[in-house]
Amino acid sequence: MSAPCARRRPALAPAPSRAPGGPDSARRLTLVRRPPPSALAARAPGRPRLPTRAGRLAGLLAPPPDAAAGRLRGARGRGRGLRRRRCRCRRRLSQSVSPQQWRKEVSERSCSRRRRSLRPSACARGPARRLSTLAGRPGRPAAGWGASAAAACTPGPAPTCSPSPCWTAPLRRWRKSGRTSGWRSASSGSRSRCSAASSTGPSRGMSGRSACTPASSTGAAPAPARLAAPRGLRRPAEEGPPPPPGAAAPAGSAPGAAAVVASPGLGAGAGTAGGGGEGLPFRRGIRLLDSGSVENVLQVGFHLSGTVTEPATTSEPAMTYKVAISFDRCKITSVTCGCGNKDIFYCAHVVALSLYRIRKPDQVKLRLPISETLFQMNRDQLQKFIQYLITAHHTEVLPTAQKLADEILSSNSEINQVNGAPDPTAGASIDDENCWHLDEEQVKEQVKLFLSQGGYYGSGKQLNSMFAKVREMLRMRDSNGARMLTLITEQFMADPRLTLWRQQGTSMTDKCRQLWDELGALWVCIILNPHCKLEEKSCWLQKLQKWSDLDVCPLEDGNYGHELPNITNALPQNANHNPDSLSRPRRTVFTRAIEGRELHWQDSHLQRIISSDIYIAPACQGESERLLFNSQGQPLWLDMNESRPPVYQHVPVAAGCPNSSESYLSLALEVALMGMGQQRVMPEGLYAQDKVCRNEEQLLSRLQELQLDDELVQTLQKQCILLLEGGPFSGLGEVIHRESVPMHTFAKYLFSALLPHDPDLSYKLALRAIRLPVLENSTSAGDTSHPHHMVSVVPSRYPRWFTLGHLESQQCELASTMLTAAKGDTLRLRTILEAIQKHIHSSSLIFKLAQDAFKIATPTDSTTDSTLLNVALELGLQVMRMTLSTLNWRRREMVRWLVTCATEVGVRALVSILQSWYTLFTPTEATSIVAATAVSHTTILRLSLDYPQREELASCARTLALQCAMKDPQSCALSALTLCEKDHIAFEAAYQIAIDAAAGGMTHSQLFTIARYMELRGYPLRAFKLASLAMSHLNLAYNQDTHPAINDVLWACALSHSLGKNELAALIPLVVKSVHCATVLSDILRRCTVTAPGLAGIPGRRSSGKLMSTDKAPLRQLLDATINAYINTTHSRLTHISPRHYGEFIEFLSKARETFLLPQDGHLQFAQFIDNLKQIYKGKKKLMLLVRERFG
Repeated sequence: MSAPCARRRPALAPAPSRAPGGPDSARRLTLVRRPPPSALAARAPGRPRLPTRAGRLAGLLAPPPDAAAGRLRGARGRGRGLRRRRCRCRRRLSQSVSPQQWRKEVSERSCSRRRRSLRPSACARGPARRLSTLAGRPGRPAAGWGASAAAACTPGPAPTCSPSPCWTAPLRRWRKSGRTSGWRSASSGSRSRCSAASSTGPSRGMSGRSACTPASSTGAAPAPARLAAPRGLRRPAEEGPPPPPGAAAPAGSAPGAAAVVASPGLGAGAGTAGGGGEGLPFRRGIRLLDSGSVENVLQVGFHLSGTVTEPATTSEPAMTYKVAISFDRCKITSVTCGCGNKDIFYCAHVVALSLYRIRKPDQVKLRLPISETLFQMNRDQLQKFIQYLITAHHTEVLPTAQKLADEILSSNSEINQVNGAPDPTAGASIDDENCWHLDEEQVKEQVKLFLSQGGYYGSGKQLNSMFAKVREMLRMRDSNGARMLTLITEQFMADPRLTLWRQQGTSMTDKCRQLWDELGALWVCIILNPHCKLEEKSCWLQKLQKWSDLDVCPLEDGNYGHELPNITNALPQNANHNPDSLSRPRRTVFTRAIEGRELHWQDSHLQRIISSDIYIAPACQGESERLLFNSQGQPLWLDMNESRPPVYQHVPVAAGCPNSSESYLSLALEVALMGMGQQRVMPEGLYAQDKVCRNEEQLLSRLQELQLDDELVQTLQKQCILLLEGGPFSGLGEVIHRESVPMHTFAKYLFSALLPHDPDLSYKLALRAIRLPVLENSTSAGDTSHPHHMVSVVPSRYPRWFTLGHLESQQCELASTMLTAAKGDTLRLRTILEAIQKHIHSSSLIFKLAQDAFKIATPTDSTTDSTLLNVALELGLQVMRMTLSTLNWRRREMVRWLVTCATEVGVRALVSILQSWYTLFTPTEATSIVAATAVSHTTILRLSLDYPQREELASCARTLALQCAMKDPQSCALSALTLCEKDHIAFEAAYQIAIDAAAGGMTHSQLFTIARYMELRGYPLRAFKLASLAMSHLNLAYNQDTHPAINDVLWACALSHSLGKNELAALIPLVVKSVHCATVLSDILRRCTVTAPGLAGIPGRRSSGKLMSTDKAPLRQLLDATINAYINTTHSRLTHISPRHYGEFIEFLSKARETFLLPQDGHLQFAQFIDNLKQIYKGKKKLMLLVRERFG
């Protein structure tokens, strides 16, 4: 049976019915495009040309030889496109061919189709025609789908085709895609909720969600160089195989073809937002790919799927996510990932899967679109396929499957009104018109969401990423960059916090301040874009002016409402003076962009710079241009040697100017000095204040590149004099506002530059600039008789200067520079020292200055400079006075350094600090560090002191020690005894101070320490007295068997035992009263019975040579106390004992038995003690069983 030759299927209609059980008996569930009547009429009758999708895909997918032979043969048979009879189709399906022959025929058909596609053909369907175009080029065999997706091919001209009146599945799929990105695809005929595409042309190099979806408004099929991915998926140029020659975007196609290869994408644009780019999804995706986390990769038509596993961390286990990617024209159109990412960038899992497809095309399983696979199945196979599919996912798809089944069985259902069915894996038609489409609503929603989070949860980073995307689009000359920035700005201006901040008169947060500054900087880039059209620039300027005129528009300096007082308005004005001339104009964050309309790119130099990075002087140049080039024809500012700083040259001003003798270089220096020397109020907020410091340092770094000649030095001198006499407008004037920006960094540059040429002016300027009024009192820094002194008496609050630490360090650097330059000049050093002591308020910074001065004054290769060394000592003494009553973790270091500095100065400096110690040091510091170092042998040798000088130092040290001991005996008694041990009178005075303080606040540890020192010095009786006083302060509980004072107790008992029986008898009552630990008492008892008392060798005393008995005094009292301590400790331990401590308790009873057995009736007492334990604690059966086993 065969079908009529002239018969053709209607649009979107299923395939004709076949004989039941035949290979083609199933209906074809796919979409085809209806050819226009004109195309049908042009064909020869009886020769309907209806190519199938399988034939177009056959040369692209190129399945491996071991694939199913039936599928390959079926694809091969239908690929001819001429189906005259059904029997012929069945006959071709049954043919068998070798894989080599199959590939050869596919290649030949691809080339012939390529030639046929050059002529108009309205019947060729989208995916088949598009994929055949990407499959191969004339003269080259098809490289397979793996190669066509990763490398660009030059497409032919787009065929003309009248628009189809029917909808197609890809268009509906695009329109219904639930993507949350800010960019999506839109084709002609689709009713998307997104606004129309830009009329300015397609975007360059942007695709997917972070840029526009690939398309072309002219109908041409763009051929990008790689499978480009949006939202940070733009991979660097080194990724994957290089594109073939001629892969640049052809004329009329979307310019993203070449831009994807040339631009690194967000790797550079958003590097700052992501901390060097390492935290971007693209970088994370590369790491996932390199670690082998991508598995189960399958490509079905234009749908790519796989699984990506996140490795386990210390806080989270390993997670596996399912990823699905749909693409069109080698650009991603939609993604789905199980991680639930809703960021502006694609997640790292999508990046990893996409790069896997790009880098490893041979390892990806390739399959035909699902409609082609279904077309090859018969009825039984289709039913089995559907039932297995429902069984595998019955909980998810069963309701949907039943719903579809009911609609299909109903003849009046909507699904039966349309022929065919959609295929999500087939892709769009190459004939469909498409364009770059910006999802404006999505951009607004994202920005609004980030702003509502108030800078938390990483919203600031997300907004910075969007700004980076705008910068990338501007770099690629994408007109959508300005549109996207407009949408962002509208949401910024609609932020409700702006109204709240203005009503409350508060400043915005630093994070918001940074975002607004970045927004203003981007608008400056757009306005100054040399490639923008005048009408576009005019439109943007109108919007900027409209936003700038709003009351809630943030100001350029970041202040809202209660602005800081204007310095000039705070001064008294003349009666006839117009106050409006002094008022500051309102400058918003968009003011700089609006002012950019006055700038242009018509200068010849700028035009040459835009056209080329390196250029030489033109052949025909005028007199004015000749001055702008050197003898080699290069621009004056262009230095070919990058290792050296740029060399600037003087270019005379035109002859018609008033100051024709000046040069542009001197005028530039003058303008820079005028701008940096102006008095200005420190803005509020950390970001704004930090920006002030950074901008100043950047400008100064450029000024330091200048090589000052006579002309520039004259300009420098003139401007410095004007700044010193500039009045309230100058930051170096005599009177400045309390919150004026300090001039320390600027003055340091001026001082270093002027010092070789005009030292007096340089020192005068630096001494004027070293002040810091914000930390000083309300008294004027200048002359109090000045009529404008009231300006410094206006602080109504203490300002929050977040960069105060940096400013103070710059103040210290200025002072250090002056000290270094004034080495050897006593008068200048004295003046600088007074300025430092008056204006620097940080003890750490003054200490740093003292250390710097000390190092400069004592070089290793030359003699010491006494003048600078005295300055270092004076600064050190000031540090001691400033930190005496405050806590400073560097205090001990400061004290030791001061003693070293005084030693370098001489003996008189040491005597001075010893005599005035109470104004510089604490008693502990004075005795343990200062006095001890002053009288040390090293100091005596270092200064080469004679006997009178040594005695003077020792006398001062002893006087200091006694004074400190009287003031703080607890901390200084031992040090005083050490310092006074060579003088009997002073030593006795120190000892008496220690004895008197023992009854007061001294602790047992302090007394034990002094007692050990007295024994070491040969005073055992004094040591015994101090030990007895220490024992009276001690209290050792029964369970403190590891107390640190146990060694001191044992030492005291040994000392009394060695002195004799009388001393031991005097100490034992104190021991019994203070010590309640049974093990300690038993240890003392054992030590006292081992040797005879009285072995200290004291003159006039003799040892008896007899051991002491425990049954007699004084050991009897100690024995009874020890036994009672064991009994009390036993009952205390049994109160809260656990089975795991039973063994330890038995060992404790064994030690107790040793003590019990010391007296004659000790065994009876111990037996009675054990019996009492058995009776009292009989409930602890296991423990008592252990007691019986050990003790009976």
